[in-house]
Amino acid sequence: MPIQLLPHVLSEKIPEDYINLMGHMNIHYYVKIFNQAALNFFVSFGLDEEYLEKNQGAAFALEQHIRYLKEVREGDLVHIYLRALERSEKAIHYMLFMVHDKDDSLAATSEMVSVYIDKNTRTTTKFPKDIAEQIDPILSEHNSLNWDAPVCGVMGPRKI
Repeated sequence: MPIQLLPHVLSEKIPEDYINLMGHMNIHYYVKIFNQAALNFFVSFGLDEEYLEKNQGAAFALEQHIRYLKEVREGDLVHIYLRALERSEKAIHYMLFMVHDKDDSLAATSEMVSVYIDKNTRTTTKFPKDIAEQIDPILSEHNSLNWDAPVCGVMGPRKI
């Protein structure tokens, strides 16, 4: 399955100020882009600012593993796609794929674990039923794919 058939969560054209002295995108902008893509994923099933204010719950990133595979340079347009991998009652494990628009090559991946937290206690808690019911069909679909995600092997919601 081509990565581009996964849910598209972000596109970004790389501006000059993202570029370092080596002429390619600085690593902290990979984190910025992958973070925004993850936020977009959570917003897609209702974990937005309004939800945070009303329900006092949100997702926090807990772990991240980034692989840099091909340079990203000024003016490049990249697209981020997401594959959900697994979840527990409190955490979700997923992978983001950064793809070059010009040739569909894979530029970078970000494997992440995020947890659901109670804003008042600042502790992890179970995903609310309405959120879990939106995540689970995505997980089911992605778990039926006929290719393995290139995970690092040490992350996951049950390893927390």
